[in-house]
Amino acid sequence: MKIALLQCPPPTADAAAGLDRIDRAAREAGARGAALLVTPEMAVTGYAIGVDAVQDLAEPADGAYHRTIADMCRAYDIAIAYGYPEHDAGGVVYNSAQLVDASGQTRINYRKTHLFGDVDRAQFAPGAALSPVVPLGDLRVALAICYDIEFPELVRAHALAGADLVIAPTANMVPFDSICTRIVPARAEENGIGMVYANYVGTEGDYTYCGTSCIVDAGGHDLARAGATDAALLIGEFTGRRAPEGAHLADRRPDLYAALMVPNSRERHD
Repeated sequence: MKIALLQCPPPTADAAAGLDRIDRAAREAGARGAALLVTPEMAVTGYAIGVDAVQDLAEPADGAYHRTIADMCRAYDIAIAYGYPEHDAGGVVYNSAQLVDASGQTRINYRKTHLFGDVDRAQFAPGAALSPVVPLGDLRVALAICYDIEFPELVRAHALAGADLVIAPTANMVPFDSICTRIVPARAEENGIGMVYANYVGTEGDYTYCGTSCIVDAGGHDLARAGATDAALLIGEFTGRRAPEGAHLADRRPDLYAALMVPNSRERHD
């Protein structure tokens, strides 16, 4: 599958600008033969925009943002994974990502489960469940959002559920560049699956985003990687997960990992 990755500055509380940028990227990516476009975290509105702006701009999963993106998917014959602020029927707001296929149908709507620092916790409630793993073309894919992939258990859970590819819209900032260059390839290699990590560049509020977005194959090798400061539309071709003998899944010892299932299980010994 040819995958396009958009690295761009955040639209900073301007949803019309965010949707226009996604539209232009989808048109170009579709013309270049990509079957999937992945955009950054909260790509419709920007990420660090404050509680009031998030509340004002949040929409339901099937709201106007979805309808606009679905029209793009049909027009350009491309699936799009995009980030946006979602509110539920009770008005609770989540940091969400949605995968819409080329027919305009939602395949996944995922609410970020691991909230990063004060910026996430002030703006959003945590999601209650991991992304499902769903078919997209010849692949099985799952969504994660930024900080989520820093938890090895999450990516491993998707690999065990049969994912070939984990798609991660991201708003990663300086000084956490090593997530892009070290952690993302490690998650791919240790699970024998691909990763797509779409980040911002430029500044927003107090943050400077570190770019370095990437599409990584199932051995942890770059299929495409952007620079640290420039906007880019990258395309890489991902062919699938590694053969079982090339991954660690078959050699796991789940009987030894019970402590992973117990919250705050570390005991202090003075």
